[in-house]
Amino acid sequence: MISEKLEKALNDQINAEIYSAYLYLSMSAFTERAALKGTANWLYVQSREEMAHAIHMYQYVLDRGANPSFADIHAPLALFKGVEDVFEKVLEHEQKVTAGLNSIATLAMQESDHACYQFIMWYVNEQVEEESNDGDILSKLKMIDGDKGLLLNLDSVLGTRIYVNPFPTDSKLNGTAPALG
Repeated sequence: MISEKLEKALNDQINAEIYSAYLYLSMSAFTERAALKGTANWLYVQSREEMAHAIHMYQYVLDRGANPSFADIHAPLALFKGVEDVFEKVLEHEQKVTAGLNSIATLAMQESDHACYQFIMWYVNEQVEEESNDGDILSKLKMIDGDKGLLLNLDSVLGTRIYVNPFPTDSKLNGTAPALG
């Protein structure tokens, strides 16, 4: 069984991950409308990953004998100044996600919940890559400095991203339903 504090923290994070999926989907739509289909693809893949995180955490809460709870998901931003603004907000958002995950890790350590600590550390470590990738894209956008040809080149590179299920060996999360009776 998991403590009430950790249950609440994990449920808050599940809702934050769902919001993240919602936010990245909104950003994807914005960049799609701006004819940056590669960037739209990159953000769409990010949205799918965030939803996979939410479902993974949801299943963990259930596996620990706790109750997933869901909050209202606020409407994400829909308009941006441009693609650089989008990625500034992506990086800022991921830094907030990192802070939330770090708080859960700290709480798990304080409560000596080694299973929860081990579980959440996957996410903490993954955030290093997330922030690094986002910062790299933002740096490239700043170097481009409005050059439309270079922007289209970066857009083409971002379009090569494909969705890979971060939890492919988890049969509960791979899209198959368990056999009944």
